[in-house]
Amino acid sequence: MKDNTSKEQVLKAVRKALIHKSELDYSASDSDMEIYTPPEEESLELLFAKVFSSLKGHFIFCEKKEDFPKMMASLIRENKWENIFCAEPEITAMLEKGGISFLSSEKDFLSTNVGITLCEFLVARTGSIIVSSRQKAGRRLPVYSNIHVTVAYTHQLVYNLKDAFRELKKKYEPGFPSQVTTITGPSQTADIEKTLVNGAHGPKEVFLFLIDGNS
Repeated sequence: MKDNTSKEQVLKAVRKALIHKSELDYSASDSDMEIYTPPEEESLELLFAKVFSSLKGHFIFCEKKEDFPKMMASLIRENKWENIFCAEPEITAMLEKGGISFLSSEKDFLSTNVGITLCEFLVARTGSIIVSSRQKAGRRLPVYSNIHVTVAYTHQLVYNLKDAFRELKKKYEPGFPSQVTTITGPSQTADIEKTLVNGAHGPKEVFLFLIDGNS
């Protein structure tokens, strides 16, 4: 009987709470208030590099635009990369200046091993790369290739994911990309027998060339 009485008391309290709506006023609450604030002691470049590297991403800083093809050529030689695919005119122009061979035709897409793309933004707090379907690389390249190389500029750095989506909205107003992808380190999964596997749903390795936009 005691149990039944206790249950009845609890149920009565619940019913009473549901009947009498809260009188608290939330109309003045600020839904746009930032939850996270950027640390004052370090730049967005440094924060992104630290977080991105901790996620097993490979970070390379270029003081000027001309450094990219030189560093890219060195990386290709060092890793003996083949079947490099790029469809971004801005990057292909730099690759050509550096004498780097690459594929760009649709018929060569399926043989891609290394994909090179630009990005929309970089999120420093999470070490994430934001790409969209509105880019020349499209939806497929960032997730298809075994190795994904992104070329970005310092002015594309934002602190939070919310900032990136706000800037995307401004950039493509009044429309919006049909797909926006957040790349946070190489693809990983532990779906099969809880064994961690890299590259199951995307690239095994992710490289980021950050070019100083002020140079």
